[in-house]
Amino acid sequence: MPAKMCRTPSITERDPLYARLFTVTGRVQGVWFRDSTRREAQAHGVTGYAVNLANGDVEVLGYGTRDALDHLHAWLRKGPPLAAVTAVTVKTVDFDEPGLASTGFTIR
Repeated sequence: MPAKMCRTPSITERDPLYARLFTVTGRVQGVWFRDSTRREAQAHGVTGYAVNLANGDVEVLGYGTRDALDHLHAWLRKGPPLAAVTAVTVKTVDFDEPGLASTGFTIR
């Protein structure tokens, strides 16, 4: 009798995915904030991007499970060691960037 094939359900079969747009304010540029955010996001299966804004803030778009995005949000509140975060705003957004879910997390 052949062995049964078992497959692990993909993340989309187990948990719904969400998109959140974070804006991080404070001393968040020039302190490795985007790269640290990328590593933190990747460690929790979050895809998306981080980009410096002209006003000195960092914008982060994250796409992942509710738990993964909650974890990223908590991490963004403190950031890497050299950062001094003063505020994080968050909005749940409609997912409108085709392919973002499969492109990893990028720095723009």
